[in-house]
Amino acid sequence: MTPVSSHSPHGQSPLRTVQVLGGGNAGSSAHVRSLTSGLVARGVRVTVCAPAEADRSYDFSGAGAEHVHVPRSSDPTSVAVLRAACADADLVHAHGLHASFRAVLALSGRRTPLVVTWHDRAYAEGARAHFVRLLERRVVKAASVVLGSTSVLVDRARRTGARDARLAAVALPGPRGGVEPEDPDRLRPKVRAELGAIGRPLLVAVGALERHKGYETLLDATRAWRLLDPVPLVVVAGEGPLRAVLQGRIEDEGLPVRLLGRRDDISELLTAADLALLPSRWEARSVLAQEALHARVPLVATEVGGIPELVGDAAELVPYGDPEALGEAVVRLLGDPERRELLKERGVRQAATWPTEDETVAQVLSVYDELTQPLPLM
Repeated sequence: MTPVSSHSPHGQSPLRTVQVLGGGNAGSSAHVRSLTSGLVARGVRVTVCAPAEADRSYDFSGAGAEHVHVPRSSDPTSVAVLRAACADADLVHAHGLHASFRAVLALSGRRTPLVVTWHDRAYAEGARAHFVRLLERRVVKAASVVLGSTSVLVDRARRTGARDARLAAVALPGPRGGVEPEDPDRLRPKVRAELGAIGRPLLVAVGALERHKGYETLLDATRAWRLLDPVPLVVVAGEGPLRAVLQGRIEDEGLPVRLLGRRDDISELLTAADLALLPSRWEARSVLAQEALHARVPLVATEVGGIPELVGDAAELVPYGDPEALGEAVVRLLGDPERRELLKERGVRQAATWPTEDETVAQVLSVYDELTQPLPLM
């Protein structure tokens, strides 16, 4: 691997970067934790500007960063705090649309390079969708470089007006919670017993209970396997505004689904699962899809966004919003152990093509060097 410098443009002191987070996305927060650890190990000074609760969850300080509490809002007070934190930065790196917009406001009038990473697409409907497009345009035009975690996001950034947009696939950090699960053969029956899935297939979905995550379609799809014997159990790990609606349907229709709320043991849940389900309307570089393939759990996912690029032929892909197709894919896989084994093997091969955390840090640092090194004398 080509070594990269961690020095400022003058070659005198360590490069100082500010990482800006909105605090609302687990994938981007985990990435910043991983990136911080790798940058600090390479001699880079890192300040993470994020809500206090994000630091409590991801321990940026423990990774060697200085943490500055910046609330998620874009009010003048938050922007002023962020502007002060960026005062002597060699480079600012913002993650996600709203954090990036705050960084643009905070850097107004300064020549500090701004790198923006789009981990996902900001989801919005109606009038808010127009507002989101305006924010995207403002951000990409101000950014020195836009890094997209998938080709779809890179293309979107270019269409929106980015002068320099590049693919920068984000590595999957270590297990959620930072602890490797215990021996799967011992753990699996324990988790299944806790969930009430002894002697029946266990299907696992993970994600915020929001409309674009496709959980209403998932509930519709359960009709396809309610006649199976034994009836598979679906568990959904996540919390959100749709909880009451989904729980009402589960109870009214007697659906074989359990809402687990927020969980910090996703690796353990996957260890116990027969299938992983991802019914979303949009996904970029889905953490669940990566975790499922790493854990050798067959995945049924919607053919949307960055999913086909991410999983290749290592998952069953179905159209979004089609409960029949989703239900049939699940029933077919549960009845075909050879197909499940094939997907497991393909998953391991596909996961081996993804970047490591070290490779991700090296790529990002090469972008930093490019933007902060002095131009050669002619």
